Amino acid sequence: MTENIRNFSMDWFSLKGKVAIVTGANQNLGMGYAVAFAKAGADLFITHFTDDVSEVKKLIESEGRRVHFLKGDLLKKEDIKAVVDECMRVYGRIDILVNNAATNHFEDFETFPDEAYSRVVELNMKTVYYLSKEVSKIMIRQGSGKIINIGSALSYTADKKCPSYVTAKHGVLGITRAFANELGKYNIQTNAICPGFFQTDVNIAISADPVFYNKITDRISLGRWGKADDLMGAAVFLASKASDYLNGSDIIIDGGFATVL
Repeated sequence: MTENIRNFSMDWFSLKGKVAIVTGANQNLGMGYAVAFAKAGADLFITHFTDDVSEVKKLIESEGRRVHFLKGDLLKKEDIKAVVDECMRVYGRIDILVNNAATNHFEDFETFPDEAYSRVVELNMKTVYYLSKEVSKIMIRQGSGKIINIGSALSYTADKKCPSYVTAKHGVLGITRAFANELGKYNIQTNAICPGFFQTDVNIAISADPVFYNKITDRISLGRWGKADDLMGAAVFLASKASDYLNGSDIIIDGGFATVL
């Protein structure tokens, strides 16, 4: 026991020499995860759907790290395979996967369109499964790996006008536990980060509504919505050796939202 305690080092939090795939990391919270990894020493492979990658490119390269981009549609199986193939071509390994890419659709339940339901579930949940499975083939060969899925406060509860998002984010936790159970024997850890309410471009409309904003803020015991840097430390922890015995868990980062009725 004493020897184990003596062996602990802050170097366990370093990601030096690691390669991380972060989906949808050219904007919002995904950018925070990617930059956190760069600051910890990792090189990045970023998948994106929109065109502008200039800001995240500048931030990562300013840390002296490499970054490679691939634009595509993760709803297509061939694009998922292309992510893995291209990352291996560029870097020769994959140590970390963050399944961050997501979308949402808000509409009254009575008129909620089937096509919107399918698209949200496909991108937010099914692509998590398929990309993780492709990446895990590489990690199994390497004998190690970290898969980090992004859940939500709505992985535990429900809100109105977004049934597809609620369904998908509940499913993400199921996928997390299934992969943890299947891949643990290969020294691959699968965990989830579940953010609460964060001030991002995606939430501009709802956070601009003073009634809704104050309703949510009043329930957060820390008294504010989250910022990207509130997630970055947890992401580095889950991607590093420091979390090697954490598997199948979900970390709620919500300022205390889930603790209040």
